Amino acid sequence: MNLSIKNTPEDLVQKLRVRAERHHRSLQGELMAIIEAAVAHEPEQSVFGVLAEIRMMGVATPSESTEMVRHDRDARA
Repeated sequence: MNLSIKNTPEDLVQKLRVRAERHHRSLQGELMAIIEAAVAHEPEQSVFGVLAEIRMMGVATPSESTEMVRHDRDARA
């Protein structure tokens, strides 16, 4: 897969080139190393972290959907 970063400021590109040269890599190799390092340090998410993300997206969990059905049923009564 190919990725592209558009409108990259020239000063940032120059800093990346210097960094790549310092590590004896091509610019492409340096960018790959930066991405791999960023992903490698990503902590595993706990069940509670996943649940928090789901709630932030507005998706109802089973217990919440049960409460929603009860509320809807009570509103009709």
